[in-house]
Formats: sequence, C-alpha cells, structure tokens
Amino acid sequence: MATLNIRNEIRFLLNGEQIVLTTVAPDETLLDWLRLERSLRGTKEGCAEGDCGACTVLVGRLSGGRLVYESVNACIRFLGSLDGTHVVTIEHLRGDGEKLHPVQQAMVDFHGSQCGFCTPGFVMSLYALWMRSPELPDAAIEKALQGNLCRCTGYEAIMRAARAISSYGKAAKDPLAAERKAITSKLEAMKDGSRIEIGAGKQRLVVPADADDLAAVFDKEPGATIVAGSTDVGLWVTKHMREISPAIFIGNLDGLCAVSEDKGIISIGAGVTYTEAFSILAKRIPPLGPLFDRIGGDQVRNMGTIGGNIANGSPIGDTPPPLIALGARLTLRRGNKRRTISLEDFFIAYGKQDRQPGEFVEAVHVPVPVRDTKFAVYKITKRRDEDITAALGAFLLAVGKDGTVVEVRIAYGGMAATPKRAFGVEKALLGRPWTEATVQTAMAEYAKDFTPLTDMRASAEYRALAARNLLLRFFAETSGTKAPIQISRHEAA
Repeated sequence: MATLNIRNEIRFLLNGEQIVLTTVAPDETLLDWLRLERSLRGTKEGCAEGDCGACTVLVGRLSGGRLVYESVNACIRFLGSLDGTHVVTIEHLRGDGEKLHPVQQAMVDFHGSQCGFCTPGFVMSLYALWMRSPELPDAAIEKALQGNLCRCTGYEAIMRAARAISSYGKAAKDPLAAERKAITSKLEAMKDGSRIEIGAGKQRLVVPADADDLAAVFDKEPGATIVAGSTDVGLWVTKHMREISPAIFIGNLDGLCAVSEDKGIISIGAGVTYTEAFSILAKRIPPLGPLFDRIGGDQVRNMGTIGGNIANGSPIGDTPPPLIALGARLTLRRGNKRRTISLEDFFIAYGKQDRQPGEFVEAVHVPVPVRDTKFAVYKITKRRDEDITAALGAFLLAVGKDGTVVEVRIAYGGMAATPKRAFGVEKALLGRPWTEATVQTAMAEYAKDFTPLTDMRASAEYRALAARNLLLRFFAETSGTKAPIQISRHEAA
C-alpha cells in the first residue's frame, strides 16, 4: 500500500493570487480572514449566520472534471475548507479598461443600491447566475437572490438591473470565463492526493485525502468535529462560540460526492450538496424540488449537504421527514466496516443518533416512489423563504383498486425531539377507505403520536393544528377535493 503524503498547508487561489497558509485556526471563517488579514472589506458582515447574503463571495471548485463557481456565505465558510479552490471577491470584478463590471454598471444605472451595505452580496449572487445563464428569466433571478436581504432599495430596482446585465457585456468575455482553462490547470495542480494536517490541540484541523482516509482519521479521533457544508457548524462558532477542534473538513471529498441510481434507488454520498442533488431528485421525485428551493438561499444550498442535515440530527431538519416517508436507508461507516440501517432508526432522542464512536454517515439511499404512489411534502415557516421550520410534514400513500389504503408513511419534523413517523395516524388509515371520514377519524391519533413544544418558531397549539391540516391538505390534493378542509383552533386544542 502506497504511503499517504501529509501536507501542512492550505493552498487556494484568491482572485488572481495563489495563497499558501501554514497557520489556520479550525474555526477561522473566510469572512474574517478576508477583512482582517487581507483588507478586502467589500465583503460585509451582516448576520454572521448565512441569512442576509452581505458576505457573498464565489468559490470555484473542480467537480466532475469541470470548474464550477458557486455563491457561498463567507461568514460561515471556514478557511480550512478551501484547499484547491478559487475564491472570488467583489474586488476582483472588472469591466473593459476602466469600466465597471456589467453587473455593477447595471446596478448603478437602475438605482439598485441606496446605503450600499448589501450591494456587494447582490452583485456577487447575480454574477454567479449571469455566468451560468446570461439570459436571466425572472424566476431564476428571484431564486438566485433568495439568500440576499435588502432593507432600503427593495427588490424591483435590483430585478430591473438583473434583467439588463447582458446589455452591458457578454458573459463569455468575462475574465472568469476567459481564465477558466488557466484556473482549472492551477487547481488540478493543487490536488496532489495529500492529507492536510495543521496545528495541534485546540487549533488542529485535518482535510482527509479521500473517503478512505476520512475513515482512518475519524476512527483514530472519534471526538473530532466533521465539517461538510458548515451551514450548521458555522453557527456553532459564530453564534454559540463553541470549540470545534479537532475539525475534519470533508467538503468536495472524493468518495463522498457521488450520486447514482440503480433499480429505483437513488444513492447520495454524504458530501453531496443540495444544489448537486437537486436535478436528479427534482426529476425522479418531483415534490422534493420545491422543498429544496426553500432550503435557505443559493449560498446555503451550494454549501449544505444532505448527509450533514441528517447527521446533525436536528428535529427541524428539512430532509429527514420526506426521506423517512420515502423509506430511505443510511450507510454508516467506521474504518473499513459498513452497516446499513433504516433512516428512521438513526434518530434515537434529541441530540442522540445511532452512530458509534468513529462512525460517520457515508451515504443515504432513497427509493423512488413506484407508479401510482402519491407523495407530498409541505414546509411551514413564517416566511416562504425562511429556513426556520415550524413544522414539516411528508406523506406517502398507495391506494388499492378498491379504494382502500394499502400503504401509508407519514413523517414530521418540528413535532418531536427527533424527526418522527405518525405511527398511530398511519395505523388508523391503513386498510380503510381513503375518504374524508377516515382521515377525520385518523386525525385523533395525532395527540398520541406527538407532543410538540412551544418555542420561538411556533407554539405547541399551532404545530398540532398545522400537522392535522397538512394531512387534510394531502387528502384534498390526492382525492380531488377542490380546497383543503380547515379546522379551528378550538377543535385542535
């Protein structure tokens, strides 16, 4: 077996410069480094939790043999995750000669900025979109700006600016496009197959060479923090001041980023981001498309991973309820040993999962619903684009030729200490006619299945009411009823 090389430095490109860092704290964010160490202060700090988009930068990485640029939140992106990437900040944008970049000039001409604090983030989000798709339909613009907040200009002026970008220049002539081949070569040269180890004690970080190396490292250091997209762990640092050392960064790791389908089962590596999984899941399981569009903004979806959303065990994680309803299974790995369990069995109690020391989530396997099976997922939040979930319900149903329910799986997030199935409701539906009377009878079982809490997201009463109404909505949509049936707060009490 070949000896694994160990490197004691992080290498990446910053705008037009190659960066080599031998001292990197595991909890040092890209935003702090840009502003404090490099004096690149066009990138702003607003919320420090990946919500407002003022810190948006682009990160280019090699994926499937091609260079992909994505918008990310620098405030929760750790410096240790950037090896072999190209970081592009607002300062790198430029037009011909002394001119502004087309995105910037459009923002000026269409009055898309007032105080200007949020403007660099808007520009970078639009820049990422424009590079992917120079002809910008309104739906694509709105989706690209989901993760950017504007408090003074409002969005209409920014929308007008976005529609006009291509009249100021051509994306194919942009420096990032012109330099793509050279940047690709530089990033390929950085990918030397080494493990990265920097620091010691509370300042230690590791970037494994691949999935096999991750298994070896984590088996020896089971107390380490595995960091994938950092959309959750980032807040541990910026909001809770938690220590995460030693940190093991696994973003874009070979062996964890594959998506495949075999015999109706979609297998998704733990390092696959929401963005990467979107196309196959939205095509093969259409109700998951709208759900993924509501997981943060583009910046969050470009960083966050399905594996991380599962492994963190949050009771309000967006992906576990629909995956549980679909009957997903999970592959866990420790060293060279693997075991596969039902996803619903992974969640034991609040903050506790069925994962042994040194064991990590390697992949999730999602069955595609068979023909005539009905599947839906609904997310309840205060705002449509908000990432703070009050309740999320997922429903899978198969009805026989005689109109009786032959299969039913219902799972909720936000209703208990873990993502959980509504076993009592399912039992009350199974084998009975799929009718309003059956549904109304089954709804009485919610009180036995769940005891929701009151917190900042919603009251227990509201959650109970919402959960019952989601079942009514699912019945209405699958039975041809013209409108969902409503129930009162008094009835839900």
